[in-house]
Amino acid sequence: MRHILYNLLWNAVKYSPPCGDVYLKLSYLNNHVILQIQDEWMGIPAAERKYLFDSFYRAKNAANIPGTGLGLTIVKSFVDLHRGQIFVESAVWEGTTFTIVLPLILEKESIDEKNSRD
Repeated sequence: MRHILYNLLWNAVKYSPPCGDVYLKLSYLNNHVILQIQDEWMGIPAAERKYLFDSFYRAKNAANIPGTGLGLTIVKSFVDLHRGQIFVESAVWEGTTFTIVLPLILEKESIDEKNSRD
């Protein structure tokens, strides 16, 4: 969770203006944790969203902001490891919201897999 939170919060701060607002919302629904991180500035062009989780990819409108293009790849990897989902809503110059949905209870198959490795 630390890697997910760090990378999403850092991106929200990095891609916001000085003194811009960043929001973190944590909720629970049907045995799932829902984490939302929202900023209100740069946004991600619609045509580029399909590449967001590719290693080293950086959106064209973020070219002048330092970064490696690995943060969201790391986030996606950890979300997948937790058998969760990640969603992105964004509008250029309006902001971006990342929503992470993680199950609190592992599926029986996942528990059986873990037990067979122990």
